[in-house]
Amino acid sequence: MSTGSESPLPAKRGVNEVAGHPAAEGESKGLSVEGSKGDAVLDSSTLRPLDAAKQPKYPVYERFYTWQGEGVHLGRAAYFIRLYGCPQHCPWCDSAGTWHPEYRPESVGLMDAQALADAVAAESPAGAVVIITGGEPILFDLAPLTDALHAIGRRVHIETSGIAPLRGELDWVTLSPKPTQKWPLPEVVAHADEVKIIVHEPQDIAAGLATLDGLRDDAVIWLHPEWSRAREREMRVLNAITEAVKADPRLRAGYQMHKLYRADDLDEHSDKRLIPLGGNERLGY
Repeated sequence: MSTGSESPLPAKRGVNEVAGHPAAEGESKGLSVEGSKGDAVLDSSTLRPLDAAKQPKYPVYERFYTWQGEGVHLGRAAYFIRLYGCPQHCPWCDSAGTWHPEYRPESVGLMDAQALADAVAAESPAGAVVIITGGEPILFDLAPLTDALHAIGRRVHIETSGIAPLRGELDWVTLSPKPTQKWPLPEVVAHADEVKIIVHEPQDIAAGLATLDGLRDDAVIWLHPEWSRAREREMRVLNAITEAVKADPRLRAGYQMHKLYRADDLDEHSDKRLIPLGGNERLGY
């Protein structure tokens, strides 16, 4: 990470059920993760999507209504749709229940786009944005889902590591690059409205910034401390973030405010305490 006025950024080139709610109509349960006609949604060996024509339903790990705890839209009412499956396997992942081989969720809801839109309309008020996250939601063709959500007047955001092309009309793209895993595609970097770099160690700042060639000038770059660190290690990360922001005002210091508020604890289906944190580097996942 450079110091002083020197910029650390590369040159730019322009551009499951909610607690208390019954299952929505059209939702099925079970871990088979198949469509209604037996068409597989995911290739379980790679967690990559199969042909779009064979994806009548999305594997929904959980869905819940709360507020956005980070980024530009911090504090805004938001309905989260968390899809199952991710090939990145980050060791510090706080949503590892969507992919971890040592954890099998009790159920994965299989919902088509209209069923999800109906659930959003029934379980959150007009004006709340919808955030599609994961797992890695970019693995799926989101066009039917974004169309259905726009039809009920909702703005649609996505949180992604950017490893596959964007599909669907998205109103806001939050890119969270994983520099030690697969890097984001340049086309996704160019469409990002904001970037969230998870800082596990101080060197992760420069590593994350190195993935952003082609980022728009108006995109916001957040540096987020990895939240599970021991106190003494956390301070080293926080200090590194502070120095990075002071060195380059285009960077912003971030934090996951919903964890400070424990907002997700209000929904039992958003409680991750029993799920392993991230992968196992020694065992290769």
